[in-house]
Amino acid sequence: MNFFEEIVTNRVLMSGIIAWMTAQVVKFLIHGAIDKAFRLERLFGDGGMPSAHSATVTSMATMAAITYTLNSFEFAISAMLAIIVMHDAHGVRRETGKQSVVLNNIMETFSAMQVDGKWSEEKLKEFIGHTPLQVAAGFIVGLVVGLIMGYGVFGVI
Repeated sequence: MNFFEEIVTNRVLMSGIIAWMTAQVVKFLIHGAIDKAFRLERLFGDGGMPSAHSATVTSMATMAAITYTLNSFEFAISAMLAIIVMHDAHGVRRETGKQSVVLNNIMETFSAMQVDGKWSEEKLKEFIGHTPLQVAAGFIVGLVVGLIMGYGVFGVI
């Protein structure tokens, strides 16, 4: 079996990739419907509804449970990774996004007052973290994709 074939037939990995893509497309559509404008960067960007990070790791943990059982080290590792990623997406990354909003406002205020043009025009990225609802929605997307990949597409293992 060659390298590419091994990657493509790894059901845990493919489940994570499909969950990430699904969440990103849903995020793109939701953002477009709310803002009445579709921005291509929302297909690849962080933050927003649902959390693609949560969807990815939940799907992989679900597939690990289906493929290797709940008693396996594969599931244990993927489940702990999922918990850490979802906690981080809601906690640290969300706070970073909030701080970016404040810093961007401060920079706007100071740049309006400065004269010599030395302030950076680049704004900090504000779409970084997730609300609890966005993380929960990502969890649900990941769970559904993992279950479909584990039972629906490949049949009962």
